[in-house]
Amino acid sequence: MLIKNVRILGGEPVDIAVVNGLIAEIRPAGSAGPRQDGEGAAEAGLPEVVEGRGAIALPGLVDLHTHLREPGREDAETVQTGTQSAARGGYTAVHAMANTMPVADTAGVVEQVWRLGQEFGHCDVQPVGAVTVGLEGKQLAELGAMADSAARVRVFSDDGRCVDDAVLMRRALEYVKAFDGVVAQHAQEPKLTKDAQMNEGVISGRLGLSGWPAVAEEAIIARDCLLAAHVGSRLHVCHVSTAGSVEIIRWAKSKGWNVTAEVTPHHLLLTDELVEESPNGSYNPIYKVNPPLRTRADVEALRSALADGTIDVVATDHAPHPVEDKETEWAAAAMGMVGLETALSVVQEAMVDTGLLDWAGVAERMSAAPARIGRLPGHGRPLEVGAPANIVLYDPTARAEVDPSSFASKSRNTPYEGMTLPGRVLATFLRGRPTVLEGKLA
Repeated sequence: MLIKNVRILGGEPVDIAVVNGLIAEIRPAGSAGPRQDGEGAAEAGLPEVVEGRGAIALPGLVDLHTHLREPGREDAETVQTGTQSAARGGYTAVHAMANTMPVADTAGVVEQVWRLGQEFGHCDVQPVGAVTVGLEGKQLAELGAMADSAARVRVFSDDGRCVDDAVLMRRALEYVKAFDGVVAQHAQEPKLTKDAQMNEGVISGRLGLSGWPAVAEEAIIARDCLLAAHVGSRLHVCHVSTAGSVEIIRWAKSKGWNVTAEVTPHHLLLTDELVEESPNGSYNPIYKVNPPLRTRADVEALRSALADGTIDVVATDHAPHPVEDKETEWAAAAMGMVGLETALSVVQEAMVDTGLLDWAGVAERMSAAPARIGRLPGHGRPLEVGAPANIVLYDPTARAEVDPSSFASKSRNTPYEGMTLPGRVLATFLRGRPTVLEGKLA
């Protein structure tokens, strides 16, 4: 097929010819090419020409942190609906976290998730294996067996829980070195966050909600950076949320240690003030998330860290929940927000429109870096001749009110409902095959 009149990373308009799932040619928009436009596309069941209308072309996005809920919580999300949601957001690959039911702590479960991803095909699904059996933090899971499985697991995480035992964390870091794996830590000291409900500060005191101190995150990050350096292994820090965490990661990187980190879109835009006063009222559980929304100063530190590369990746932490788990009193409500379909718009609002990142920076942090950390060689590559045609077309000039009823996800727990956000994903291509066209599932 021919993708006409698009701007790679916001550059000059070009046409992109795709043959057999690869980028075959890139030429100035409207210029004649050596091959017939769309040749063979119809036979393959594809559109011969896709009109880009000046949209920005980015490498297909890669999410290091997605909860697909299957197996076990198909009432909240399935691999099918989750990957449809991902495609609508411009993603061509997602890493499916291990806190399913049963937990993805064996080769059998990770292969099941991987095969479901293969079957539905809206984007590639790379399972994340649990670090410990049942996420219980007592003994290591079958890390080697998951790495050798058909799923070829390279990222391991007990996300949702912290590997708080230092000896066990050290053993995990040592173990994954054998196959170039990485341990992705949910940094939360459990003894400091028992019954915690929101960020510890003036607002939590005023609302009478148990505080979640920043030091609970920062202490684990500091410990694990030291452990990773000691054993010479790879550490990835999930959903960084505090200014202090940023400084610890910056220090670790200055030492040359192999530490990477991610930030979520919601921690780049939202603050704990929303728990007290928002368009949705106070004590609204839509803003209850782990780690909690922090202060405006934390948001500014996270944005700066993402801009200067201290934080490597934007990861959604897409956490779908059914209505009954969120529309209840604050203390009983589940933690988490959906994020796949709004991530690129939120990053534009927080980082691009503020001048902190250009589109090349977005491509690095939402495609290249997560693919590199997750060891997905077929993703995150620049849009150039010979590369897989994993492409998202994005219109940054569009603006629309967020309507969760239009989501492909099964769940609707978005904090952005009713907000007007910039940008719209027009099309997503997975190895040359459209998964989204004109903003709709293909």
